[in-house]
Amino acid sequence: MNVSLLYIEDDAEIGEWVCRDLTERGYQVEWQRSGERAAELAANSKLVILDVMLPGLDGFTVGQRLKKAYPELPILMLSARTSIDDKLEGLQFADDYLTKPFHPDELAARIEVLLRRSGSVASDVLELKHLSVHERENRIVNRETGEEIILTGKQYQIFKFMLRHLGQILTKEQIYEGVWGEPYFDGDKTLMVHIRYLREKLERDPAAPEIIETIRGVGYRIKA
Repeated sequence: MNVSLLYIEDDAEIGEWVCRDLTERGYQVEWQRSGERAAELAANSKLVILDVMLPGLDGFTVGQRLKKAYPELPILMLSARTSIDDKLEGLQFADDYLTKPFHPDELAARIEVLLRRSGSVASDVLELKHLSVHERENRIVNRETGEEIILTGKQYQIFKFMLRHLGQILTKEQIYEGVWGEPYFDGDKTLMVHIRYLREKLERDPAAPEIIETIRGVGYRIKA
């Protein structure tokens, strides 16, 4: 992948596992415990992952300075602060705001979205297991057979909605309301039926899905 990320986090435990996870995904990670060298190191980075609570200058101040110096550089804020005021303050300059604790798949998915939006990752083809999803062309191809997979309109809307939240666990309510634009009523089987048909078309083995996971008692997730 060869994409350089600047990661600023003073918590050693969190920093170590995030660095390890992102490195395993193919990124080059420059981890700093404070924002002192942020402006210098950001010059060679494609994206900045920035914690709010830092020694010395806090993440908000570091982020504002980075955005002023590098307006096109994507900044992803990380914070245990969940209040709407903190989020709004962060999003005045940052491109995304992720609250702790977070799943590594969700962090990776948000990084990928920001990189693609900024043009740092040129390809518009998303690889999921045996599938190639050509997002601009609205095409899905099974790489193992070379065949294009044809979805109905509603099936594709569900799949696209879940792709926009790649790696995130989505409740049935979130998916239904995001796709149908109507309130979800408990016990409604409509979404479950569509998911079953989607799996029949997308999965190698619909009985043992690898792409659309069921999160028992919660909903579904497409793994990054």
